Amino acid sequence: MRTSLFLFALLVTLPLGAQQRYTDLLQRPVQGQGKITLYQSGKITSLVNGTSVPQEPVAVGKRATQAGGHIASRSTDSLDTLPPAVKTGSQRMRVNGYRIQVYSGDNSRKGKNEAAAMGRRVKAMFPELSVYTHFISPHWICRVGDFRTYEEASEYFRQMRESGQFAEAVMVRSKVTVYY
Repeated sequence: MRTSLFLFALLVTLPLGAQQRYTDLLQRPVQGQGKITLYQSGKITSLVNGTSVPQEPVAVGKRATQAGGHIASRSTDSLDTLPPAVKTGSQRMRVNGYRIQVYSGDNSRKGKNEAAAMGRRVKAMFPELSVYTHFISPHWICRVGDFRTYEEASEYFRQMRESGQFAEAVMVRSKVTVYY
């Protein structure tokens, strides 16, 4: 009985000892197939292989902010909030608001150039406004401003219309970036 139990335990543990790590298995040369070489951090390798690697200490407090690195990263998929703004040192948040759409063109190179030119024209007249040029399929769009209220947007909208340079400008609801 002891012998059969020993043999059973031996048969169960032998494959575990011969098991290779997944990254080693990927990089193993195979006749007639291409060669795979992985260049990655040891942390990624340990994550993929399921092994543990000692973690580096994380700087907290004044030293972390002086180094300029973010300690925690946040996905940009969330439109509710964004990490602290680097340029101004203040906080920013995405909220529902208004922008002024000054251009909507087609999906050609010409449309892209016209959207960028319209953005430069707005920036020259209203340097305090942010300009956003995006491709929202199938159109190139140029929108300006980050207005929380309809009244704020309508004041700039009126000025743009009166200038005569932005005849196709319209106010649109959008997620806007506000600083607090």
